[in-house]
Amino acid sequence: MRPDVSVLLTLVGYIKQQIKIIKDLFEKLFLSSNELSSEKDAYYVALLLHNFYNAFEDLFQEVACTFENSVEDSSKCHRELLKKMTIEVPSIRPALLSTQSFRALDRLRRFRHFIRHAYNYELDTDELSLIVKTLKDSMPAILKDIQSFQMWIEKIIKELNPFSKV
Repeated sequence: MRPDVSVLLTLVGYIKQQIKIIKDLFEKLFLSSNELSSEKDAYYVALLLHNFYNAFEDLFQEVACTFENSVEDSSKCHRELLKKMTIEVPSIRPALLSTQSFRALDRLRRFRHFIRHAYNYELDTDELSLIVKTLKDSMPAILKDIQSFQMWIEKIIKELNPFSKV
């Protein structure tokens, strides 16, 4: 069962807002990661990576809530939520992410987990640079996946209410 038009319109608005946030964070991340000469620089990039993943995860949670997907195992909820975004739910919704996008975001999710739970550590600037490079290479595909999903929602809205302005 699909949500009603107002719920879908709200989700489209939310997706548009999150895309702006994601692009802004990505720009800051890309500019900041070019210079990792100090510990302060490395920690700033790590924080941006953390926030960057959170922006994606917030979007995925909204999609899951809209389409009544639940996450069963709270100890694995972050990975499970990301994994659910790769799954087509027949008669409900298409997959939001491709396998390629999943891999890039899963690597970022694992890094975010590390940053959240490691309190006494030294950041590896080579690792940070590699994660940023992976994201830079993957961002066009990730954004394409999200935009395709948004277009699918907009198509459903038009079918349900031909007079809707999306």
